[in-house]
Amino acid sequence: MTGLERGSAAVVGVAESDLGAVAAGTTPVDLMAQASIRALDDCGLSLKDVDGIFAATSQLRNPTLQLCDYLGVTPKYQDGTNIGGCSFESHLGHAQAAIQAGLCEVALIAYGSTQRLMGRSKVNQREFNPYETPYRPFLPSSAYALSASRHMHQFGTTRRQLAEVAVAARQWALLNPLAWEKESLSIDDVLNARMVSHPFSVRDICLLSDGGGAIVVTSATRARSMRKTPAYVLGVGEHMSHASISAMPDLTVSPAAFSGPAAFRMAGLAPKDIDVLQLYDAFTLNPIMFLEDLGYCKKGEGGAFVEGGRIAPGGALSVNTNGGGLSYCHPGMYGIFLLIEAVRQIRGERGDAQARNHKLGLVHANGMVYSAGVTVILGDADTL
Repeated sequence: MTGLERGSAAVVGVAESDLGAVAAGTTPVDLMAQASIRALDDCGLSLKDVDGIFAATSQLRNPTLQLCDYLGVTPKYQDGTNIGGCSFESHLGHAQAAIQAGLCEVALIAYGSTQRLMGRSKVNQREFNPYETPYRPFLPSSAYALSASRHMHQFGTTRRQLAEVAVAARQWALLNPLAWEKESLSIDDVLNARMVSHPFSVRDICLLSDGGGAIVVTSATRARSMRKTPAYVLGVGEHMSHASISAMPDLTVSPAAFSGPAAFRMAGLAPKDIDVLQLYDAFTLNPIMFLEDLGYCKKGEGGAFVEGGRIAPGGALSVNTNGGGLSYCHPGMYGIFLLIEAVRQIRGERGDAQARNHKLGLVHANGMVYSAGVTVILGDADTL
């Protein structure tokens, strides 16, 4: 984002709400608030310090107003932008801009969802599309399956290569006490699982869970006095492409091809500099596409790139170290959890799942059906 100053703001507090399956009667704002209080406690701040509120969810019409009501805060600045699962990475860039401009000093970014409790179809109402709805697609799976089929046709990507992504995510999840999935997973398990929308079996698709998350952002100056190591915002890139998959310009090129270079330019870094990556993995093709579009391999070579456990624990590149949306949690809009994990990696808090090198972390989040993309690069004080 032109105008943002490298390292001018930092993420200083992160937390999840309760995850998985929550009790009957729990609401999305309950989970937003729970995560918010935990994130503030993580950095040693309280609600009285918050003067900026950022929130998005598919279940509340006015999430920032409802969260403020619930928490009893009256911020100087708010932003309820909703561009799907990458809304929170977009909020982070917007929060950095607001902090630079003096519109707020401590920004709280929050999310909550009870989609498992309520049922996915009830919390994600589909809008009529004259080019898609008559064919009764099973969305979003059918949309991503269309992109995957094109990738397989054009580049020879195989279902076994897609399965490598699911298996790597599960291996990371087995190192995460908070992860939903606790059983080992093999490539054959993925290939032989119930088919949902070809080429995706149920093991190629993200979880259905409840949950929420929150992060706290403040100026670089104030960040230095916080309780834990700040994760400075070094680069942010954002790109909008389309709304419906039938309008996607190229089914094998995602918005990461545009947001990634923008984030790297702002950070003054290149893909080879990054230590650990968190990539939105609602479907197994997503990380493959993002690795290509972010510059980790050439277009069409992402399938071969992930073979042999390359992105699994002990592999050459640490990707989705919490288990991802495929095995850790996925309450609808997953982007907030990518940021939480990236910050914990930079702090060195991930125990058995800690990446060998972790000064620089990259987050790439996806919104809707490859419709929007936001790339964020975070780093510790040594990277400023």
